[in-house]
Amino acid sequence: MSGRWWRIRPRTRRTELQLLVLVSVTLVVGAASLGATLRYQAALAADKTVGTLDLLPPDPRALAIYIGALFAVHAAFVLAGRRIDQVLMPAVGMLGGLGLLLMQRLPQSLVSQSFGDAVLGLGQLQLAWLLIALAVIAVLAVAVRSDAWLRTYKYTWAAAGIALLLLTFVFGSDVNGARLTLSIGPLSGQPSELLKVILVVFLAGYLSENRSLLADESTRIGPLRLPPIPYLAPMVAMWAIALGIVVVQRDLGAALLFFAVFLALLYVATGRPSYAVGGVILFVVGSWVLYNLFGHVQQRVDNWLDPFRNPLGSGFQTVQALYAFARGGILGVGLGAGLPTIGGRLPVPAVHTDYPLAALGEELGLIGLLAILGLYLVVVERGLRIAAAAHDDFRAILAAGLALVVAVQAFIIAAGNLKLIPLTGITLPLISYGGSSLLANALVIGLLLALSDPGVEPPPPPRPARRWLRRPGRRAARAGGVDAPAIGDAVLPGAGR
Repeated sequence: MSGRWWRIRPRTRRTELQLLVLVSVTLVVGAASLGATLRYQAALAADKTVGTLDLLPPDPRALAIYIGALFAVHAAFVLAGRRIDQVLMPAVGMLGGLGLLLMQRLPQSLVSQSFGDAVLGLGQLQLAWLLIALAVIAVLAVAVRSDAWLRTYKYTWAAAGIALLLLTFVFGSDVNGARLTLSIGPLSGQPSELLKVILVVFLAGYLSENRSLLADESTRIGPLRLPPIPYLAPMVAMWAIALGIVVVQRDLGAALLFFAVFLALLYVATGRPSYAVGGVILFVVGSWVLYNLFGHVQQRVDNWLDPFRNPLGSGFQTVQALYAFARGGILGVGLGAGLPTIGGRLPVPAVHTDYPLAALGEELGLIGLLAILGLYLVVVERGLRIAAAAHDDFRAILAAGLALVVAVQAFIIAAGNLKLIPLTGITLPLISYGGSSLLANALVIGLLLALSDPGVEPPPPPRPARRWLRRPGRRAARAGGVDAPAIGDAVLPGAGR
């Protein structure tokens, strides 16, 4: 049996292996520090009878399983023999490990789910979703060797994403006044997380086909030069339908993410600054309209401008997050030493989804925050590098869009935690709790890794024959009385005719 898969040769990945070893050592040291702090706090609480939350030391088996999964993915990459990026996976592994330690550090009762007789807490559920996400990354990075199934069916993907949003709008459940979650049996998730990947695939396909027209052509209306409306209209209509459904569902974070990625990709594909300027103007006008039409938008903006107006009500989480950053300072209070309780409960109820950066900022300080943001910059830089090395427009725009999804989402939630913009309620990629978020970001990373392979490597050239192999051939030819070429000598086509 012969085939393409049988010709794949394993390839060592030393850079990735060394970085994964560094990631593993860092996570083990962090877990040991976290466990020691929590045990010390438990001892103090037992001696002084001080009421605390049920914070157990992190299970070392969970971290061992996660690190083992990282090296299993590395082994799969080695055996597959693909020439994919070697820095992206360690950065993702470090972000996922930080999220696992944070979820183990928080009260396990924040999230619990039953599977038969087994009840999984927050840390166990996060580990399960991380393992599934790593499997998705490995499968995509190894198996995806052609992008035809993405670019050919771009309209089908877009229609499927919008249909999924409509199902959420009709059959979904409300969470904090927003209809975001769709439940199927015991599983639930947010389809808007998947839609961000689908939207990038659609935009990459459409922009790659019409790039020259969108970049060079214009529609004149009097003295104004507008973009070519006939070619821009289908893309804007598809994007507007998805954005409108998201706005009606009150998922403002996803709406802002879609708009920013759409505008950035349009500028990347065309290089026309007028698109960016016009998009910013539309954003300002649209924000003013939404502020005056929707009460929940007005509440979030007012809470952003002055959270201390109602510090025990609508501004409670924002105020407590600011206090957490202030307590952390430059070096932080240490893993496990942050998040004091107020009245027997956490000061930031949504710390595992909306405010993980506040918890990490308090315990790791400004230096830790800069390191986390630096990891996101590494992921984005590798994605843009993959886009710059792509062989065609579709791959370039797709890789740039996937990298921008991570960049924009991380910026939105980080800026919201730091009170630079109104909090929009999206997750911190690869760190926040949430199965749909982890799986969507796994799709992003897996596709980036697959796109980073420049192609199947050609077979190595034949080695030249050594001198000791040439002499017997010549001697045999002379002995036979035939002027035959020796081994290693070139034979010209048509010789002897």
